Amino acid sequence: MKNTVREKMLRGEKTLGIFMELGTATVAECLGLAGMDYLIIDTEHGPFDPFAALDFIRAARLYNVTPFARVQEISRAAILKLLDVGAQGLIIPSVNTVAEAEAIVSYGKYMPRGQRGVAAAAGTGFWYEDYATQGMAHYFDFSNRETMLIPQCETLGCLEHLEEIVAIDGIDGIFVGPYDLSTAMGIPGEFDKPEFREAVRHIQAVCAAAKKPTLIFAGTEQAAREDFALGYDSVAYSMDAMLLVNACKAARESILGK
Repeated sequence: MKNTVREKMLRGEKTLGIFMELGTATVAECLGLAGMDYLIIDTEHGPFDPFAALDFIRAARLYNVTPFARVQEISRAAILKLLDVGAQGLIIPSVNTVAEAEAIVSYGKYMPRGQRGVAAAAGTGFWYEDYATQGMAHYFDFSNRETMLIPQCETLGCLEHLEEIVAIDGIDGIFVGPYDLSTAMGIPGEFDKPEFREAVRHIQAVCAAAKKPTLIFAGTEQAAREDFALGYDSVAYSMDAMLLVNACKAARESILGK
């Protein structure tokens, strides 16, 4: 299945996603109806396992939302399972070293780039999807191209080794986690600090030079607009649970005045 978010970014289009924490297929459908480009199923901080993610991915595909997932950890099982249920992009947290980034590629890309385990699974329609019926070489090439592996730059180690990490064949972009990155810098949540703004600009510039897309989390609409203005290719805006709470609070205040 084609990764429409990847295609849009290759054309220079901005994309907008959202973190999924509420955890039902209906939420995935609603995000599609809202026109979101992608959702990120959060298995790091959310309570979801691959079996639950499978239902969310099916619903996302039905409503033309590209299904991404944030993995629980850097491990073969965490990466392989979410790919096998159909995630088209993986956000990988807590990357510190070049060796960890290389391990991500080894677990998440088929040969010759990596050593991803080979099996007919739900994410490929048990190899009845068209791209999986044209020989193993085509299947490997298509999967490696359309599946995005995106380390999260949220540690000082990743920031320090960013140029080397981005240069790795099989690393398909960088996702900035501002809360963890600012915490690692000793200024938790202080996004207006000059040193933090410089780090955010630096990450975008390094990735742009390497022709790799940059994605970032934004908690407000204003922050999202500012990130796009800085040159970020994609913004994951807030999360479904927070938007629901904020919408209900705004409606209550509008109707009742309190």
